[in-house]
Amino acid sequence: MRTAYTVETVRSAERALMARLPDGALMQRAAAGLATACADLLGRVYGSRVVLLIGSGDNGGDALYAGARLARRGAGVTAVLLAPDRTHPGGLAALRRAGGSVAAEGRAEEAVERADLVVDGIVGIGGKGGLRPDAARLADAAERSRAAVVAVDLPSGVEADTGEVRGPAVRADFTVTFGAYKPALLIDPAREYAGSVRLVDIGLGPHLPAEPDVEALQHADVAALLPEPGAESDKYRRGVAGVAAGSARYPGAAVLAVAGALHGGAGAVRYVGPAGDAVIARFPETLVSDRGPRKAGRVQAWVVGPGAGDDAATVAEVLTADVPVLVDADGLRLADRGAVEARTAPTLMTPHAGEAAALLGKDREEVEAARLACVRELAARYGATVLLKGSTTLVADPDGTAVRVNATGTPWLATAGSGDVLSGLAGALLASGLSARDAGSVAAYLHGLAGRYASDGAPAAAQDVAAAIPEAWRDVRD
Repeated sequence: MRTAYTVETVRSAERALMARLPDGALMQRAAAGLATACADLLGRVYGSRVVLLIGSGDNGGDALYAGARLARRGAGVTAVLLAPDRTHPGGLAALRRAGGSVAAEGRAEEAVERADLVVDGIVGIGGKGGLRPDAARLADAAERSRAAVVAVDLPSGVEADTGEVRGPAVRADFTVTFGAYKPALLIDPAREYAGSVRLVDIGLGPHLPAEPDVEALQHADVAALLPEPGAESDKYRRGVAGVAAGSARYPGAAVLAVAGALHGGAGAVRYVGPAGDAVIARFPETLVSDRGPRKAGRVQAWVVGPGAGDDAATVAEVLTADVPVLVDADGLRLADRGAVEARTAPTLMTPHAGEAAALLGKDREEVEAARLACVRELAARYGATVLLKGSTTLVADPDGTAVRVNATGTPWLATAGSGDVLSGLAGALLASGLSARDAGSVAAYLHGLAGRYASDGAPAAAQDVAAAIPEAWRDVRD
Protein backbone atom coordinates (compact mmCIF):
# COMPACT_ATOMS: atom_id res chain seq x y z
CA MET A 1 0.00 0.00 0.00
CA ARG A 2 1.22 3.48 -0.78
CA THR A 3 0.68 5.89 2.09
CA ALA A 4 0.87 9.67 1.97
CA TYR A 5 1.25 12.18 4.79
CA THR A 6 0.74 15.90 5.19
CA VAL A 7 3.62 18.35 5.29
CA GLU A 8 3.38 18.87 9.04
CA THR A 9 3.41 15.12 9.69
CA VAL A 10 6.47 14.65 7.46
CA ARG A 11 8.28 17.57 9.06
CA SER A 12 7.55 16.26 12.53
CA ALA A 13 9.01 12.89 11.53
CA GLU A 14 12.06 14.63 10.04
CA ARG A 15 12.64 16.57 13.25
CA ALA A 16 12.45 13.37 15.30
CA LEU A 17 14.91 11.63 12.98
CA MET A 18 17.34 14.56 12.73
CA ALA A 19 17.59 14.68 16.50
CA ARG A 20 19.26 11.25 16.30
CA LEU A 21 21.55 11.93 13.34
CA PRO A 22 24.69 14.03 12.77
CA ASP A 23 24.03 17.51 11.42
CA GLY A 24 23.26 17.43 7.71
CA ALA A 25 23.04 13.64 7.47
CA LEU A 26 19.36 13.62 6.45
CA MET A 27 19.97 16.02 3.57
CA GLN A 28 22.88 13.87 2.41
CA ARG A 29 20.63 10.81 2.37
CA ALA A 30 18.09 12.68 0.24
CA ALA A 31 20.77 14.03 -2.08
CA ALA A 32 22.27 10.58 -2.58
CA GLY A 33 18.88 9.15 -3.55
CA LEU A 34 18.21 12.08 -5.88
CA ALA A 35 21.60 11.77 -7.57
CA THR A 36 21.10 8.04 -8.12
CA ALA A 37 17.69 8.61 -9.69
CA CYS A 38 19.09 11.33 -11.96
CA ALA A 39 21.97 9.08 -13.01
CA ASP A 40 19.56 6.27 -13.80
CA LEU A 41 17.49 8.62 -15.94
CA LEU A 42 20.51 9.99 -17.79
CA GLY A 43 22.02 6.59 -18.43
CA ARG A 44 25.42 8.10 -19.24
CA VAL A 45 26.38 10.72 -16.65
CA TYR A 46 29.81 11.67 -18.00
CA GLY A 47 29.50 14.57 -20.44
CA SER A 48 25.80 15.18 -19.82
CA ARG A 49 24.50 18.69 -19.20
CA VAL A 50 22.53 19.14 -15.99
CA VAL A 51 20.81 22.35 -14.89
CA LEU A 52 19.64 22.83 -11.30
CA LEU A 53 16.80 25.29 -10.65
CA ILE A 54 17.50 26.37 -7.08
CA GLY A 55 15.18 28.20 -4.70
CA SER A 56 15.70 29.07 -1.07
CA GLY A 57 14.29 25.94 0.56
CA ASP A 58 15.93 22.76 1.75
CA ASN A 59 15.03 20.99 -1.47
CA GLY A 60 17.31 23.50 -3.18
CA GLY A 61 20.03 22.19 -0.88
CA ASP A 62 19.11 18.61 -1.81
CA ALA A 63 19.43 19.52 -5.49
CA LEU A 64 22.81 21.24 -5.00
CA TYR A 65 24.34 18.31 -3.12
CA ALA A 66 22.93 15.90 -5.72
CA GLY A 67 24.38 18.13 -8.45
CA ALA A 68 27.77 17.94 -6.77
CA ARG A 69 27.62 14.14 -6.87
CA LEU A 70 26.78 14.23 -10.59
CA ALA A 71 29.57 16.74 -11.26
CA ARG A 72 32.09 14.41 -9.61
CA ARG A 73 30.98 11.75 -12.09
CA GLY A 74 31.75 14.01 -15.03
CA ALA A 75 28.47 15.81 -15.69
CA GLY A 76 28.53 19.49 -16.54
CA VAL A 77 26.32 20.93 -13.81
CA THR A 78 25.03 24.49 -13.79
CA ALA A 79 22.93 26.00 -11.01
CA VAL A 80 20.35 28.71 -11.66
CA LEU A 81 19.88 30.61 -8.39
CA LEU A 82 16.43 32.18 -8.02
CA ALA A 83 17.23 33.58 -4.57
CA PRO A 84 21.02 34.08 -4.51
CA ASP A 85 21.06 35.62 -1.05
CA ARG A 86 19.15 32.66 0.44
CA THR A 87 20.70 29.74 -1.42
CA HIS A 88 21.76 26.83 0.77
CA PRO A 89 25.41 27.75 1.47
CA GLY A 90 26.73 24.26 2.12
CA GLY A 91 25.11 22.83 -1.00
CA LEU A 92 26.40 25.65 -3.19
CA ALA A 93 29.92 25.28 -1.82
CA ALA A 94 29.81 21.52 -2.45
CA LEU A 95 28.71 22.08 -6.05
CA ARG A 96 31.52 24.52 -6.71
CA ARG A 97 34.13 22.22 -5.12
CA ALA A 98 32.94 19.43 -7.43
CA GLY A 99 33.41 21.62 -10.51
CA GLY A 100 29.85 22.84 -10.94
CA SER A 101 29.06 26.43 -11.87
CA VAL A 102 26.40 29.10 -11.45
CA ALA A 103 24.58 30.41 -14.52
CA ALA A 104 25.50 33.94 -15.50
CA GLU A 105 22.82 36.59 -15.18
CA GLY A 106 20.54 36.55 -18.22
CA ARG A 107 21.74 33.10 -19.38
CA ALA A 108 19.41 30.92 -17.31
CA GLU A 109 16.83 30.12 -19.99
CA GLU A 110 19.56 29.39 -22.51
CA ALA A 111 21.14 26.92 -20.08
CA VAL A 112 17.80 25.20 -19.53
CA GLU A 113 17.11 24.90 -23.24
CA ARG A 114 20.51 23.22 -23.82
CA ALA A 115 20.27 20.80 -20.88
CA ASP A 116 19.91 17.03 -20.97
CA LEU A 117 18.40 17.05 -17.48
CA VAL A 118 16.72 19.80 -15.45
CA VAL A 119 16.36 19.36 -11.69
CA ASP A 120 13.51 21.31 -10.11
CA GLY A 121 14.57 22.47 -6.65
CA ILE A 122 12.62 25.74 -6.71
CA VAL A 123 9.99 25.39 -3.99
CA GLY A 124 9.77 22.90 -1.12
CA ILE A 125 6.79 20.95 0.18
CA GLY A 126 5.55 23.96 2.11
CA GLY A 127 4.97 26.07 -1.00
CA LYS A 128 1.58 27.69 -1.53
CA GLY A 129 0.13 29.05 -4.75
CA GLY A 130 1.71 28.97 -8.18
CA LEU A 131 5.23 29.89 -9.19
CA ARG A 132 6.41 33.48 -9.27
CA PRO A 133 7.01 34.95 -12.74
CA ASP A 134 10.79 34.36 -12.87
CA ALA A 135 10.39 30.74 -11.80
CA ALA A 136 7.42 30.25 -14.11
CA ARG A 137 9.53 31.37 -17.08
CA LEU A 138 12.14 28.75 -16.24
CA ALA A 139 9.45 26.08 -15.83
CA ASP A 140 8.11 26.98 -19.29
CA ALA A 141 11.62 26.82 -20.74
CA ALA A 142 12.14 23.37 -19.22
CA GLU A 143 8.86 22.14 -20.68
CA ARG A 144 9.83 23.42 -24.13
CA SER A 145 13.31 21.90 -23.99
CA ARG A 146 14.30 18.35 -24.86
CA ALA A 147 15.54 17.85 -21.30
CA ALA A 148 14.06 15.38 -18.86
CA VAL A 149 12.68 17.25 -15.83
CA VAL A 150 13.16 15.80 -12.36
CA ALA A 151 11.27 17.35 -9.43
CA VAL A 152 12.77 17.27 -5.94
CA ASP A 153 10.17 15.93 -3.46
CA LEU A 154 7.29 17.26 -5.55
CA PRO A 155 6.87 19.59 -8.55
CA SER A 156 7.25 23.24 -7.60
CA GLY A 157 3.95 25.13 -7.71
CA VAL A 158 1.67 22.29 -6.60
CA GLU A 159 0.27 22.15 -3.06
CA ALA A 160 1.55 19.14 -1.17
CA ASP A 161 -1.37 18.55 1.19
CA THR A 162 -4.27 19.04 -1.20
CA GLY A 163 -3.16 18.20 -4.72
CA GLU A 164 -4.32 21.62 -5.88
CA VAL A 165 -2.52 23.61 -8.58
CA ARG A 166 -3.37 27.30 -8.18
CA GLY A 167 -1.05 28.80 -10.76
CA PRO A 168 1.99 28.05 -12.90
CA ALA A 169 3.81 24.87 -11.87
CA VAL A 170 6.65 22.66 -13.03
CA ARG A 171 5.62 19.70 -15.18
CA ALA A 172 8.03 16.95 -14.26
CA ASP A 173 8.79 13.75 -16.10
CA PHE A 174 10.01 12.20 -12.88
CA THR A 175 9.63 13.08 -9.19
CA VAL A 176 11.98 11.86 -6.47
CA THR A 177 10.23 12.15 -3.13
CA PHE A 178 11.83 11.57 0.26
CA GLY A 179 10.67 9.52 3.22
CA ALA A 180 6.96 9.37 2.38
CA TYR A 181 4.55 10.19 -0.39
CA LYS A 182 2.76 13.50 -0.16
CA PRO A 183 -0.97 13.63 -1.06
CA ALA A 184 -0.27 15.78 -4.13
CA LEU A 185 1.74 12.94 -5.68
CA LEU A 186 -1.32 10.68 -5.66
CA ILE A 187 -4.20 13.07 -6.34
CA ASP A 188 -5.08 15.04 -9.45
CA PRO A 189 -4.65 17.66 -10.68
CA ALA A 190 -1.19 17.76 -9.04
CA ARG A 191 -0.48 14.10 -9.86
CA GLU A 192 -0.45 14.97 -13.57
CA TYR A 193 2.51 17.28 -12.93
CA ALA A 194 4.59 14.67 -11.09
CA GLY A 195 5.26 12.16 -13.85
CA SER A 196 6.71 8.87 -12.58
CA VAL A 197 7.42 8.92 -8.85
CA ARG A 198 10.29 7.26 -6.97
CA LEU A 199 10.20 7.10 -3.18
CA VAL A 200 13.64 7.34 -1.52
CA ASP A 201 13.79 5.82 1.96
CA ILE A 202 15.61 8.21 4.28
CA GLY A 203 14.58 6.49 7.52
CA LEU A 204 11.32 8.31 8.36
CA GLY A 205 9.24 5.14 8.68
CA PRO A 206 9.51 4.60 12.45
CA HIS A 207 8.60 8.25 13.07
CA LEU A 208 5.45 8.35 10.91
CA PRO A 209 2.02 7.65 12.45
CA ALA A 210 0.24 4.38 11.73
CA GLU A 211 -2.71 6.19 10.13
CA PRO A 212 -1.78 8.07 6.95
CA ASP A 213 -3.75 10.97 5.50
CA VAL A 214 -4.12 9.36 2.07
CA GLU A 215 -3.52 5.79 0.93
CA ALA A 216 -3.53 3.93 -2.36
CA LEU A 217 -4.24 0.21 -2.52
CA GLN A 218 -2.03 -2.06 -4.59
CA HIS A 219 -2.56 -5.57 -5.95
CA ALA A 220 -1.75 -7.35 -2.70
CA ASP A 221 -4.09 -5.12 -0.69
CA VAL A 222 -6.98 -5.66 -3.10
CA ALA A 223 -6.35 -9.42 -3.26
CA ALA A 224 -6.63 -9.59 0.53
CA LEU A 225 -10.04 -7.93 0.38
CA LEU A 226 -11.59 -9.84 -2.53
CA PRO A 227 -14.39 -12.18 -1.42
CA GLU A 228 -13.81 -15.85 -2.18
CA PRO A 229 -16.51 -18.52 -1.92
CA GLY A 230 -15.84 -21.52 0.27
CA ALA A 231 -16.92 -25.14 -0.01
CA GLU A 232 -20.18 -24.43 1.82
CA SER A 233 -21.06 -21.26 -0.09
CA ASP A 234 -24.36 -20.86 -1.86
CA LYS A 235 -25.74 -17.89 -3.74
CA TYR A 236 -27.11 -16.34 -0.57
CA ARG A 237 -23.90 -16.72 1.40
CA ARG A 238 -21.98 -15.16 -1.50
CA GLY A 239 -24.30 -12.15 -1.36
CA VAL A 240 -27.40 -11.12 -3.26
CA ALA A 241 -27.19 -7.67 -4.81
CA GLY A 242 -30.38 -5.74 -5.50
CA VAL A 243 -30.39 -3.32 -8.44
CA ALA A 244 -33.11 -0.67 -8.66
CA ALA A 245 -32.19 1.16 -11.82
CA GLY A 246 -33.21 2.06 -15.33
CA SER A 247 -36.32 3.60 -16.79
CA ALA A 248 -38.27 3.53 -20.03
CA ARG A 249 -35.88 6.15 -21.36
CA TYR A 250 -32.68 4.59 -19.99
CA PRO A 251 -33.08 0.79 -19.91
CA GLY A 252 -29.40 0.33 -20.75
CA ALA A 253 -28.33 1.71 -17.36
CA ALA A 254 -30.11 -1.18 -15.68
CA VAL A 255 -28.47 -3.73 -17.98
CA LEU A 256 -25.01 -2.32 -17.31
CA ALA A 257 -25.47 -2.09 -13.53
CA VAL A 258 -26.63 -5.71 -13.50
CA ALA A 259 -23.61 -6.64 -15.65
CA GLY A 260 -21.28 -5.04 -13.12
CA ALA A 261 -22.95 -6.88 -10.24
CA LEU A 262 -22.92 -10.28 -11.95
CA HIS A 263 -19.28 -9.98 -12.95
CA GLY A 264 -18.44 -8.54 -9.52
CA GLY A 265 -18.99 -11.76 -7.63
CA ALA A 266 -22.62 -11.51 -6.51
CA GLY A 267 -24.19 -14.90 -5.81
CA ALA A 268 -27.36 -13.57 -7.37
CA VAL A 269 -28.74 -10.28 -8.62
CA ARG A 270 -32.31 -9.15 -8.07
CA TYR A 271 -33.51 -6.47 -10.45
CA VAL A 272 -36.40 -4.11 -9.73
CA GLY A 273 -37.58 -1.57 -12.30
CA PRO A 274 -39.17 -0.99 -15.69
CA ALA A 275 -36.28 -2.46 -17.70
CA GLY A 276 -36.88 -6.07 -16.71
CA ASP A 277 -37.33 -7.33 -20.27
CA ALA A 278 -34.03 -5.76 -21.38
CA VAL A 279 -32.24 -7.18 -18.34
CA ILE A 280 -33.60 -10.71 -18.83
CA ALA A 281 -32.80 -10.65 -22.54
CA ARG A 282 -29.16 -9.92 -21.77
CA PHE A 283 -28.76 -11.76 -18.44
CA PRO A 284 -31.34 -14.53 -18.01
CA GLU A 285 -29.85 -15.50 -14.63
CA THR A 286 -31.15 -12.24 -13.11
CA LEU A 287 -34.06 -12.47 -10.66
CA VAL A 288 -36.52 -9.87 -11.93
CA SER A 289 -39.36 -8.38 -9.90
CA ASP A 290 -41.94 -5.72 -10.68
CA ARG A 291 -43.24 -5.43 -7.10
CA GLY A 292 -40.85 -2.78 -5.81
CA PRO A 293 -37.75 -3.03 -3.63
CA ARG A 294 -39.53 -4.06 -0.42
CA LYS A 295 -41.15 -7.10 -2.07
CA ALA A 296 -38.29 -8.10 -4.33
CA GLY A 297 -36.92 -10.69 -1.92
CA ARG A 298 -33.89 -10.90 0.30
CA VAL A 299 -30.83 -8.86 -0.66
CA GLN A 300 -27.60 -8.05 1.18
CA ALA A 301 -27.12 -4.66 -0.52
CA TRP A 302 -28.91 -2.34 -2.94
CA VAL A 303 -27.76 -0.27 -5.89
CA VAL A 304 -30.15 2.54 -6.71
CA GLY A 305 -30.18 5.41 -9.18
CA PRO A 306 -28.49 4.57 -12.50
CA GLY A 307 -30.83 5.69 -15.26
CA ALA A 308 -33.68 6.11 -12.76
CA GLY A 309 -34.98 9.30 -14.36
CA ASP A 310 -37.41 10.93 -11.95
CA ASP A 311 -38.34 7.85 -9.92
CA ALA A 312 -37.90 9.48 -6.54
CA ALA A 313 -40.26 6.99 -4.87
CA THR A 314 -38.01 4.02 -5.57
CA VAL A 315 -34.95 5.90 -4.36
CA ALA A 316 -36.74 6.83 -1.15
CA GLU A 317 -37.92 3.25 -0.62
CA VAL A 318 -34.43 1.81 -1.05
CA LEU A 319 -33.00 4.33 1.41
CA THR A 320 -35.24 2.88 4.13
CA ALA A 321 -33.66 -0.57 3.75
CA ASP A 322 -31.55 -1.78 6.66
CA VAL A 323 -28.82 -3.15 4.35
CA PRO A 324 -25.94 -1.28 2.67
CA VAL A 325 -27.07 0.99 -0.16
CA LEU A 326 -25.10 2.45 -3.05
CA VAL A 327 -26.57 5.65 -4.51
CA ASP A 328 -25.48 6.72 -7.98
CA ALA A 329 -26.45 8.95 -10.92
CA ASP A 330 -30.10 10.07 -10.79
CA GLY A 331 -30.33 8.64 -7.29
CA LEU A 332 -27.91 11.31 -6.06
CA ARG A 333 -30.21 14.03 -7.37
CA LEU A 334 -33.37 12.39 -6.05
CA ALA A 335 -32.13 11.25 -2.63
CA ASP A 336 -33.27 13.30 0.35
CA ARG A 337 -30.25 14.37 2.40
CA GLY A 338 -32.13 13.80 5.64
CA ALA A 339 -32.99 10.25 4.60
CA VAL A 340 -29.33 9.53 3.86
CA GLU A 341 -28.19 11.03 7.18
CA ALA A 342 -30.82 9.03 9.06
CA ARG A 343 -29.64 5.69 7.74
CA THR A 344 -27.97 3.30 10.18
CA ALA A 345 -26.72 0.81 7.59
CA PRO A 346 -23.74 1.82 5.40
CA THR A 347 -24.32 4.19 2.49
CA LEU A 348 -21.96 4.62 -0.46
CA MET A 349 -22.48 7.61 -2.75
CA THR A 350 -20.68 7.58 -6.12
CA PRO A 351 -20.81 11.00 -7.81
CA HIS A 352 -18.68 12.33 -10.61
CA ALA A 353 -17.39 15.90 -10.31
CA GLY A 354 -20.52 17.48 -11.77
CA GLU A 355 -22.84 15.58 -9.44
CA ALA A 356 -20.61 16.35 -6.45
CA ALA A 357 -20.69 20.03 -7.39
CA ALA A 358 -24.48 20.02 -7.44
CA LEU A 359 -24.64 18.34 -4.03
CA LEU A 360 -22.17 20.81 -2.54
CA GLY A 361 -23.53 23.93 -4.24
CA LYS A 362 -20.21 24.55 -6.01
CA ASP A 363 -19.05 24.90 -9.60
CA ARG A 364 -17.71 21.76 -11.24
CA GLU A 365 -14.37 23.51 -11.72
CA GLU A 366 -14.08 24.00 -7.94
CA VAL A 367 -14.55 20.29 -7.34
CA GLU A 368 -12.05 19.29 -10.01
CA ALA A 369 -9.47 21.73 -8.64
CA ALA A 370 -9.89 20.67 -4.99
CA ARG A 371 -10.93 17.04 -5.17
CA LEU A 372 -9.55 15.98 -1.79
CA ALA A 373 -11.25 18.77 0.14
CA CYS A 374 -14.54 18.24 -1.71
CA VAL A 375 -14.77 14.47 -1.18
CA ARG A 376 -14.12 14.98 2.53
CA GLU A 377 -16.72 17.74 2.72
CA LEU A 378 -19.34 15.67 0.95
CA ALA A 379 -18.75 12.63 3.17
CA ALA A 380 -19.04 14.76 6.30
CA ARG A 381 -22.16 16.58 5.07
CA TYR A 382 -24.12 13.40 4.29
CA GLY A 383 -22.64 11.12 6.93
CA ALA A 384 -21.91 8.63 4.13
CA THR A 385 -18.95 7.10 2.38
CA VAL A 386 -18.31 8.97 -0.87
CA LEU A 387 -16.55 7.69 -3.99
CA LEU A 388 -15.66 10.67 -6.16
CA LYS A 389 -15.04 9.48 -9.70
CA GLY A 390 -12.30 10.92 -11.86
CA SER A 391 -8.84 10.32 -13.26
CA THR A 392 -7.91 9.60 -9.68
CA THR A 393 -10.92 8.19 -7.86
CA LEU A 394 -11.17 9.16 -4.18
CA VAL A 395 -13.05 7.28 -1.45
CA ALA A 396 -13.72 9.08 1.83
CA ASP A 397 -15.48 8.02 5.02
CA PRO A 398 -17.27 10.61 7.16
CA ASP A 399 -15.14 9.78 10.20
CA GLY A 400 -12.01 11.38 8.75
CA THR A 401 -9.97 8.20 8.25
CA ALA A 402 -7.43 8.11 5.44
CA VAL A 403 -8.87 8.92 2.04
CA ARG A 404 -8.31 6.13 -0.47
CA VAL A 405 -7.08 7.11 -3.92
CA ASN A 406 -7.14 4.94 -7.03
CA ALA A 407 -5.39 5.58 -10.33
CA THR A 408 -5.71 2.23 -12.14
CA GLY A 409 -8.05 3.60 -14.79
CA THR A 410 -7.59 4.85 -18.31
CA PRO A 411 -9.07 7.85 -20.15
CA TRP A 412 -10.99 5.34 -22.29
CA LEU A 413 -13.23 4.75 -19.25
CA ALA A 414 -14.79 8.15 -19.94
CA THR A 415 -17.63 6.55 -21.87
CA ALA A 416 -21.40 6.34 -21.40
CA GLY A 417 -22.44 3.61 -18.98
CA SER A 418 -19.02 3.03 -17.43
CA GLY A 419 -20.23 4.46 -14.13
CA ASP A 420 -23.25 2.12 -14.15
CA VAL A 421 -20.90 -0.86 -14.38
CA LEU A 422 -18.87 0.52 -11.46
CA SER A 423 -22.05 0.88 -9.39
CA GLY A 424 -23.07 -2.72 -9.98
CA LEU A 425 -19.57 -3.97 -9.19
CA ALA A 426 -19.38 -1.99 -5.95
CA GLY A 427 -22.90 -3.13 -5.04
CA ALA A 428 -21.88 -6.77 -5.42
CA LEU A 429 -18.89 -6.20 -3.15
CA LEU A 430 -21.14 -4.52 -0.58
CA ALA A 431 -23.42 -7.55 -0.73
CA SER A 432 -20.44 -9.83 -0.10
CA GLY A 433 -19.87 -8.12 3.22
CA LEU A 434 -17.16 -5.56 2.49
CA SER A 435 -17.43 -2.20 4.22
CA ALA A 436 -18.52 0.76 2.10
CA ARG A 437 -14.94 2.06 2.08
CA ASP A 438 -13.46 -1.27 1.04
CA ALA A 439 -16.20 -1.99 -1.50
CA GLY A 440 -15.75 1.40 -3.14
CA SER A 441 -11.95 1.14 -3.14
CA VAL A 442 -11.81 -2.41 -4.51
CA ALA A 443 -14.48 -1.68 -7.12
CA ALA A 444 -12.61 1.40 -8.35
CA TYR A 445 -9.38 -0.62 -8.55
CA LEU A 446 -10.93 -3.52 -10.50
CA HIS A 447 -12.99 -1.21 -12.71
CA GLY A 448 -9.86 0.72 -13.66
CA LEU A 449 -7.96 -2.46 -14.50
CA ALA A 450 -10.93 -3.79 -16.46
CA GLY A 451 -10.97 -0.55 -18.43
CA ARG A 452 -7.33 -1.06 -19.34
CA TYR A 453 -7.91 -4.64 -20.42
CA ALA A 454 -11.04 -3.79 -22.39
CA SER A 455 -9.51 -0.86 -24.24
CA ASP A 456 -5.91 -2.05 -24.69
CA GLY A 457 -5.14 1.38 -26.10
CA ALA A 458 -8.32 1.68 -28.18
CA PRO A 459 -11.93 2.74 -27.53
CA ALA A 460 -14.04 0.39 -25.43
CA ALA A 461 -17.74 0.40 -24.58
CA ALA A 462 -19.12 0.01 -21.06
CA GLN A 463 -20.24 -3.56 -21.75
CA ASP A 464 -16.64 -4.39 -22.72
CA VAL A 465 -15.48 -3.06 -19.36
CA ALA A 466 -18.01 -5.24 -17.52
CA ALA A 467 -16.89 -8.30 -19.46
CA ALA A 468 -13.25 -7.62 -18.55
CA ILE A 469 -13.87 -7.55 -14.77
CA PRO A 470 -13.09 -11.28 -14.34
CA GLU A 471 -9.75 -10.79 -16.11
CA ALA A 472 -8.92 -7.91 -13.77
CA TRP A 473 -10.01 -10.04 -10.80
CA ARG A 474 -7.71 -12.89 -11.88
CA ASP A 475 -4.83 -10.47 -12.41
CA VAL A 476 -5.16 -9.20 -8.84
CA ARG A 477 -5.55 -12.71 -7.42
CA ASP A 478 -2.55 -14.08 -9.31
